[in-house]
Amino acid sequence: MHLLHRGAHDMVLTTDTPPVAPPDSEVERPTLKTIAAATGLAIATVSRALKDAPDIGEDTKRRVRETAALLGYRPNRAGVRLRTGKTNVIALVLSTEADVMNHTAQMIYSIAAALRETAYHLVVMPYFRDQDPMTPIRYIVETGSADGVVLNQIMPDDPRIRYMSERGFPFTAHGRSDMGIDHPYFDFDNEAFARLGVRALVERQRQRLFMIAPPREQSYSGHMITGFADEAAVQRARFEIATEVSSDSHSEQMEAAVYRRFQSGNPPDGILVGSTTAAMAAVNGAERAGFHIGADFDLVAKEAIPFLRRFRKEMLVVHEDVGRAGDFLARTLIAAIERRTPEAGQFLDKPEHLGADDAPQRR
Repeated sequence: MHLLHRGAHDMVLTTDTPPVAPPDSEVERPTLKTIAAATGLAIATVSRALKDAPDIGEDTKRRVRETAALLGYRPNRAGVRLRTGKTNVIALVLSTEADVMNHTAQMIYSIAAALRETAYHLVVMPYFRDQDPMTPIRYIVETGSADGVVLNQIMPDDPRIRYMSERGFPFTAHGRSDMGIDHPYFDFDNEAFARLGVRALVERQRQRLFMIAPPREQSYSGHMITGFADEAAVQRARFEIATEVSSDSHSEQMEAAVYRRFQSGNPPDGILVGSTTAAMAAVNGAERAGFHIGADFDLVAKEAIPFLRRFRKEMLVVHEDVGRAGDFLARTLIAAIERRTPEAGQFLDKPEHLGADDAPQRR
């Protein structure tokens, strides 16, 4: 028995022996002509409505989609590819090191949700720590197995961006590179997040600040470190950045590193981290060493799904809207695939305040 993933919404179990064709075989399945007859619209109008064409009104699109769903219409993807060269597939390329409690699940859901009313389907292509991140990209581009790619965990000098830009292959990125290549992206302003966090800690009279940064090879790590170090200097606070772990390290490793730091002399009284897992590990490590959050130290973190204040209500939390990011990335990529100008090709999401009820607001 095999599990075939046929897109964002349908998975089909198959066996080694082909099943007998059901009554609604390919010959009897509804077509564009069937929908046109049911709605009284021209076949060309039905086709463009199902493709979300900008020149078709929203009421018409909704009527066509509802009729198509009622009739059980499914486009013949093999036929579409033969006629247009398109797969109607969008590939989300993700590292297996992504924070599954937050970003990965929310990103997949939000992109899939944005594609629900379109002709496009989502496939997720993972790559592993010991794998060249170019491998899935080359496969997609060289085999034409998708019409476009959504990238995650962007590097300052990212060969994936250069490769697809040079070949004119549609893509969009959750993050910014520093390559001088003008590419579509949605990014969270991690520099602003770090500055906001440092100010919140200093307002609570914290002067010995400690940061668990993202992996240094990723762009947003540099942004976060810059904001943390610069704002700490402005606020005349001492600061240090963990060198033996990153926010993508295993939770046990982060907890042990924080425990050792709090056991050593002159422990931190303020912590800033870049992931949900790092926040919980840091609190556990400090508490193992005999320190208490809200009394001996404060901690600032960011998260995509509300959780951390249920873990420790004293946490200072900034919300990162990964759902908005996924929706933006999906719509921008579709516009690139269809060679349309998007409403906005780039967006930097700037946090304005902490999520804690009693947290100081941004100055």
